[in-house]
Parts: sequence; structure tokens; C-alpha cells
Amino acid sequence: MKFIKFLFFGILFGITLTKSEVISWYRIYEMFRFQSFHMYGVIGSSVVLGILIIQIIKRREIKALDGTPIQIEPKDRSIMRYLLGGIIFGLGWALTGACPGPMFILIGNGVGTIIITILAATLGTYVYGRIKHRLPH
Repeated sequence: MKFIKFLFFGILFGITLTKSEVISWYRIYEMFRFQSFHMYGVIGSSVVLGILIIQIIKRREIKALDGTPIQIEPKDRSIMRYLLGGIIFGLGWALTGACPGPMFILIGNGVGTIIITILAATLGTYVYGRIKHRLPH
């Protein structure tokens, strides 16, 4: 019962992404072929909203619901790690037609073949966890 709010917001998030066609393979295809602004608008507005919310949290020293201060650690400055990670993420997104969050929403929408993508993503995450200490960070 304690986690029912997360289930509710997850369902609401899934409905929102479905209705906005963000999980549509055709919308993702249009984006990667530069044929439509739809996905760039969604992603861009999310980035801008995220920046604004983080700045509000930092400047007003907003606390979490349990009263503890929210501390956002600065990211390491490394062009190569973000460039390489972004390329791998983008290639996976382009090849499968789904990014991590919407993969689970696609299951809820009846796209059963996405399970293969989820298994591959899980395997990739596991492999990264095993070899990350050897990678340049």
C-alpha cells in the first residue's frame, strides 16, 4: 500500500507518453530522419523544464518530503564519456525504436517483441557494470 502512489504516477506517465505518441516507432523514425519536430520539441521542453527545476531546487534550497536537504552532486567534466555514451544510446534507440522508459510502456501497449530489447538492455547494463572500472571515466 505504501508504494501505490508510484504505481499511480507510473500509469499516468505511461498514458501521457502513449497519448503524446512519444513511444511511437514512426515518431522516432521521423526524428532520426529529421522529418518532424515533434520528438525534438518533447525532448527539448523536457531538458529546459529539468534545468529550471534543478535551478529552483538549488537556489531555494528545497528539501525532500522527509525534510532532508536535496544535494545534487556536480557531474564530472569528460567529453569522451558523454560522447561515447550518447552515441551508443542513440544507436540503440535508433535500432530498436525505443529508449529505456518507454520500453516498459510498450509492453503495456501490447508490443511483446520489446521484451527482446529489454533483455538486451539489461545484459548491456550488466556488462557495463562488470567492466566499468576498466573504462576511461
